[in-house]
Amino acid sequence: MATPQTSRQSSYSSISGKIRCVIQVDSVQRWMEDLRHMTEVECMCVLQSKPLGVDEDAPGELIVSVGEQVTRDNLQALLKRALVVSTELGKMFQRLEKRRWQRVHSTALRVSAHVRSLIQEYSTARSAPADMQKYEKSLLEKCMELNVITERCLHTEDEYFLKSMKEAIHEILTDVSDSFSHMIDMALANEIQILIRQIEDSDNVFAISTAISNLLSLTQDGPQLCSIIAKEGAVVALLKICRQDCFSSLYAHALRTLASICCVEDGISQLEEVDGILCLAEILTDGACAEATRAEAAAVMAQITSPHHSSTQHLASFLESMQDIVTALISLCASASCGEVFLLASAALANITFFDSMACEILLQLNAVPILLQACRDRQRVDTPYSKDQVVTILANLSVLEQCTADVLEEKGVEQLLVLLNEKPSSSSPSEGAACERVQQKAAVTLARLSRDPLVAQSAVQLRAVPRLIELCRSPAERNNSDSVLVACLAALRRLASECPDSIGVSDHQQLIKPRLVDSFLLCSNMEESFV
Repeated sequence: MATPQTSRQSSYSSISGKIRCVIQVDSVQRWMEDLRHMTEVECMCVLQSKPLGVDEDAPGELIVSVGEQVTRDNLQALLKRALVVSTELGKMFQRLEKRRWQRVHSTALRVSAHVRSLIQEYSTARSAPADMQKYEKSLLEKCMELNVITERCLHTEDEYFLKSMKEAIHEILTDVSDSFSHMIDMALANEIQILIRQIEDSDNVFAISTAISNLLSLTQDGPQLCSIIAKEGAVVALLKICRQDCFSSLYAHALRTLASICCVEDGISQLEEVDGILCLAEILTDGACAEATRAEAAAVMAQITSPHHSSTQHLASFLESMQDIVTALISLCASASCGEVFLLASAALANITFFDSMACEILLQLNAVPILLQACRDRQRVDTPYSKDQVVTILANLSVLEQCTADVLEEKGVEQLLVLLNEKPSSSSPSEGAACERVQQKAAVTLARLSRDPLVAQSAVQLRAVPRLIELCRSPAERNNSDSVLVACLAALRRLASECPDSIGVSDHQQLIKPRLVDSFLLCSNMEESFV
């Protein structure tokens, strides 16, 4: 049976994920903006959120400003009010668990007042769909029921009665949370439909750009909203823009929004249904398109080919255009004018090399190894651990093929791999530290794979790869305490030892080479452990 805490999380966590779309402002300004949502419970219950009549000629700056804000940014007002309600619902679950009946009742009144106010505000600013109106009526009835039943708990101390009431309140509160979540979904879908209609029906570039900006802002609020946006047809509308020459100035903006939507399976499915991959391929291969536009198309490619996606239905149409796409992406890597462009193009290539070996063969034919290794030495293009992570990922996947070895030796790639083994974060950022770990791990993996060739192994030994690999194994700080780096380095050491036995000292051989891999791993991973 689910605990109250589990139920609480399942009931309103989906709401919270949709309603963090709040502008970053200083604390005083945020407090002043939130004041209009924090109403007196008693007043709201008596007035039931009915608007106050105002003489049109009389000065009423507050009321006018509120009305203008709702009209100008109805979506943001909806999200802010919904955030207040979801917060109160969370508090009520917590207080119910602790049996703080007075606070449970007062929170129920606040929830009811805020819900009524939200419905009133939204209905005033926008005509709600019929289905949504049914949810509104049902939700208000459940809120009223919640008020009544929580009030009954204030007038008794009968433990058996209170225990039965707690279960009943929890059930009603869960229903309220679910109904509120559905209502918010409907309201958001309604607003998103309006934005999509603006994109589809308008000929004004500025109006379309504004609607796209609003969609992009919504995509930053989590996968739940991205799914709603995709289901409402945003992918089709954005691709329609990208297929019209008269809107070429909007291509990059539309593609950036499309990439954000495609973080969810619904977005990728929509893209596949309308031949979106073909559209992306055309943009990537069009030399007349601006570099920024092609970079954003590469970002969409990187998103839809991400290994994190469980669905592979979109790969069929992708394979049809793979030659053109891979060619365009490696060309973009070679000509990138800045680090961001290179990162997007190389990220797409890195993902593509994971799911089809044909992509690796195409890249070798296109001299990808020299292009990538030269880029690693160009700080204008490869200036962060994130870019190096993409490069070494591609090299690791290419190194499976024997043809890769000659290119690596010719371009002094072994030397570059040793540079990557020394990659360290320049800040305390956890994400940067994780990127450096991935760079070290994949550099070691690549070195191990390439060292099948005696020439590569000898070159690595001459360049003092062995001392660095031993240092990474024996010093947890050098590898940021990463187990994956340790395993990769042990594997690389063992490969080099098999090709060049004299390169490993006796002590290191006894501890790092001779034992089973798991025993060497346990030895190295416990080196700094204290038994005092």
